[in-house]
Amino acid sequence: MSVIALAGNQNSGKTTLYNKLTGSNQHVGNFPGVTIEKKEGQLKKHKDISIVDLPGIYSLSPYTMEEVVTRDFLLKKKPDLILNIVDATNIERNLYLTLQLMELSIPMVIALNMMDEVTASGNSIDVKKLSSHLGIPVVPISASKDEGIPELIDIVIRSIKENSSPKKHDFCFGEVHKAIHSISHLIADQAENAGYPPRFAATKLVEGDEPTFKSLEITENQKHIIEHVVKDMEEALETDREAALADMRYCYIEKICSESVVKKQETKEQQRSEKFDKILTHKYFGIPIFLGIMFFVFWMTFSVIGAPLQEFLEVVITAFTETISNALIRIGVSDWVYSLVINGIFVGVGSVLSFLPIIVVLFLFLSLLEDSGYMARVAFLMDKLLRKIGLSGRSFVPMLIGFGCSVPAIMATRTLASERDRKMTIVLTPFMSCSAKLPIYGMITVAFFPDNAALVMIGLYATGIVVAVLSGLLLKNTIFKGEPVPFVMELPAYRIPSRKSVLIHMWGKAKDFIQKAFTIIFLASIVIWFLQGFNWSFDMVEDSSKSMLAYIGSMVSPIFKPLGFNDWRASTALITGLTAKEAVVSTLSVLTGAVTDVQLSEVLFKIFTPLSAFAFLVFVLLYMPCVAAFAATKRELGSLRYAVLTALYQTVTAYAVGTLVYQIGSLFSGG
Repeated sequence: MSVIALAGNQNSGKTTLYNKLTGSNQHVGNFPGVTIEKKEGQLKKHKDISIVDLPGIYSLSPYTMEEVVTRDFLLKKKPDLILNIVDATNIERNLYLTLQLMELSIPMVIALNMMDEVTASGNSIDVKKLSSHLGIPVVPISASKDEGIPELIDIVIRSIKENSSPKKHDFCFGEVHKAIHSISHLIADQAENAGYPPRFAATKLVEGDEPTFKSLEITENQKHIIEHVVKDMEEALETDREAALADMRYCYIEKICSESVVKKQETKEQQRSEKFDKILTHKYFGIPIFLGIMFFVFWMTFSVIGAPLQEFLEVVITAFTETISNALIRIGVSDWVYSLVINGIFVGVGSVLSFLPIIVVLFLFLSLLEDSGYMARVAFLMDKLLRKIGLSGRSFVPMLIGFGCSVPAIMATRTLASERDRKMTIVLTPFMSCSAKLPIYGMITVAFFPDNAALVMIGLYATGIVVAVLSGLLLKNTIFKGEPVPFVMELPAYRIPSRKSVLIHMWGKAKDFIQKAFTIIFLASIVIWFLQGFNWSFDMVEDSSKSMLAYIGSMVSPIFKPLGFNDWRASTALITGLTAKEAVVSTLSVLTGAVTDVQLSEVLFKIFTPLSAFAFLVFVLLYMPCVAAFAATKRELGSLRYAVLTALYQTVTAYAVGTLVYQIGSLFSGG
């Protein structure tokens, strides 16, 4: 099978093109760093051709996990062809990676994306001239509009069959030329043995790339010669090694662009972005505008759109439950079977499923914000704030993903260049409220704060952010001393979100939620039903307070008295919430036997006061995430001990903040 490696800068449209070529439905976001790991699929109508979507990168220097993944794949797997996607609206910067990819001597095709935006702005690119300068095929396309894709596929297939490497263009000159070629001759045999193209290897050695020194097994004598050559180059050019190579590449890019690119003005998208950014990234108003937007999103989700849809779905689930209940009664099933199906499975799973509309509506708005390019601006705005706690704005990317799910958010920390920043971000990211907690928020707000749902929601999200900030200040002065790495992030042009992309994002979240409801929540509901329905003698009990679960919960419940609740059902729900946060809702529903929101609200008023209910929400917000997130933390930190300490820190923080909320609140409410 032939393998195509899809490589390019972040936010160049790689994933969109990947979806067009393979028919896959990967989420596409107008946000740098959407592809965290490589994805693989088959070219449509060509089952013998595999396409691998590599993480977006700016160079082949292995400073971030994205660059390591991409570079290792290209050097070790040696694909049959590199399909380099280039953003035509920002061609000068994108070609910097192209020149490095050419040095790998792998057959290559350039997909010149977003050509529709270039032409719409009165600009032009002479594709034939560009192709002639680079010595590789260049195909103009617009991946989002499906333009030029058939032509691209034809040229890609032909290039694979011809198996012709890029024409050797020696675009270095002067002192850099002398250094690269001197080192190329010195290490030619070692490069060949290691499977490295000599020019690529020499370039990396000039940069001082440590992995290349190790891979080629460079001797001490060779190191001495290389350093001498590089020092002569630096002295002659009066600059350092990395700047010399960058200048060499950009000089060549400037030359070919001057002959093949006519740029009369910025694209309409770029002009529009500059106008919007004067307001949305304003020094003083940027963050208040962001908070206002998020308040609007929560208000629409929990009051205007989501709540009515949730009520409708609840009516449907209740009617279906009654139908099954009547059917079971008619066929005369035993009491324990009826209780398991209706009071266990249907109540547990149904109570969680009723929150599906809220999940879908929230991610509709978040997807619109992300795909428009606005969320990249938020990361830029957050850089100044995050630097005060010892992180850079780039850490906001995994934190933002954490609002969806902690597992991919923790994995997204691989994109951070600094090991210190990565570990610190892993600890802080779970404080961002993941979507799995939304059903719990919905359950409590419906019961206690129906008229202020949006305020409660933004208060919880703000609490998570504030706690993360305070924790960062503590950690940067104790465990994670040091300075954050410089923050560099491309701000993509604002674009109208693709309907298909938004639907894919929404469907992905809905599918994950439904799958969890019918797997983890399904099994958890059965276990909870059993433990609350039987005593230690395995006799079925009518009063759940005499069950095994009540005994376990009662042992734990006194711990939460400072938070204002001391009911075994609440503490039990928090324990089951470690499997999946949605299990908190299903647990309380099963334990109370409540089928509707009204019934559940009546029982919740016996367990909580409004103040203790909010303290409960704060604890849910901050305490250790689910088992899956714990496993991801262990994998990324590489140590069970560190993962346990991280989980303990998060849980202790949750307990402390929840206690403060209740105790301080009690002072103002008169106890």
